[in-house]
This record gives sequence, structure tokens and C-alpha cells, in this order.
Amino acid sequence: MPAFETLLYSKDHGVAHIALDRPKVRNAFNIQMRDDFAEVLSAIDDDPDIRAVLISGEGRAFCAGADLTEFGTAPSLVKAREVRWERDVWGQLHSLSKPIVTAVHGYCIGSGLEIALLSDVRVAAAGTVFALPEVQLGIIPAAGGTQTLPRNVGAAVALDLLLTGRRFDAAEALRFKLITRIMPEGRLMAEADQIAQLLAQVDATRMLGAINAMKQGSDLALDQALQLETRVAELALGQ
Repeated sequence: MPAFETLLYSKDHGVAHIALDRPKVRNAFNIQMRDDFAEVLSAIDDDPDIRAVLISGEGRAFCAGADLTEFGTAPSLVKAREVRWERDVWGQLHSLSKPIVTAVHGYCIGSGLEIALLSDVRVAAAGTVFALPEVQLGIIPAAGGTQTLPRNVGAAVALDLLLTGRRFDAAEALRFKLITRIMPEGRLMAEADQIAQLLAQVDATRMLGAINAMKQGSDLALDQALQLETRVAELALGQ
């Protein structure tokens, strides 16, 4: 796979590692990163040797949000959102047929938090700062945040975070269940890689079955969700 302008990509023992690589601007998400992300996710989805994905950020931050020097110079907010959605990175993350581990540190804001929310396992460094500031900037999250956030933290907390745009730390993020564990920054990548390597060892059919049963079942009544689980389990067992 060719080198990317805004991402670092590597593959090791069934794990694809994507590192956001615009450290001078705290990995702000720009149009080139959108295009690079779309290309690499498409390649990962088609690669049978890849069984898990790890996403991280280079430098002092995971991602500080959209690059307003690009999206903010569009002739209108509507046009800025259209440009951002010309490549459906968010849909690709949601539908990716491999489990995703995201390791965040420094700043995980706006688009950065939305990327994390579209992953399956989220690990944060102890000093990470989180926020979804879009509403306070006169727009709304458009990379899934209005949907993924309440599914993780519940409507009341989601409204608080979305409407106020306030910043919160890793301890609060763990309490809200936005992340699954906190690590000292020096151990973050080792922990995240260990999780990704563990997931890569699991049979892909059973892994996807469990993920899909949980995602699809969350929108069903319990009796229907239990029936879904039974069907998925039978498929996994080859019945």
C-alpha cells in the first residue's frame, strides 16, 4: 500500500495500525485525511489477512477535531459539511468487518471523539481531554456524534455534553462509559496493541457475529434481541 500524506499505516500479525499523522496541528481532520482514511479503510476491509484494526494519533494529541482552516473557509456551513461527506469515512468505520481498537491521548475533540465512538474498544491516556464543541460553534456533530454518543452514555448525559460543548477528562469519560479503560500515557500504545492482537486471534466469523448481534439488538425489544442472538449463535456454529 502506498504511503499516505496524513496517515501512517502498518500491518503486523493480523492487526492493521492507522496513525493520524498531522502532529503540528494536533491531527486536525482535513480533506486529505478524509481521503486517505477512506482509501485505507477500503483496503483493510478487502484484506483477509487483517483481523483487527488499531487507530491512534501521532504527536501530542489523538485528534483535535476538524481543521477549521479548511472546513471553515467554505462558502457556507452547508457546503463545508458537503465537502466533508464526499467520502463516507464514518459509514466505513461503522460497517467495517473487523473489530476496531482506538487509543486516544492528549486531545480527543470533535471528529476525534466521533472516530473513537465508531470503534469497538476505546483506551485513553490518563491526561486526555474530550469534547464535542460543535453546537457551541453554531453547527452540530456530523460524523455520527448525535447518534453514537447517546447510545454510549444515555440521552441526559449526551445532551449535556452536546449542548454545552464542555471539556471533560478521562476519568469522567470512563464514568460515562465513553472509554473502556485508562492507562498511563507511556503504556497506552502497548496496552492498545495487546488488545488488538488478542482480537486478531479470535475467529472472524464469531467476532463479527458477537459485534453485530449487540449493535443490531440494541435497537430491538429484548425478546426480539434474544431471538437475534440465537440466530447469530447458530450461524457461528454452522447450524
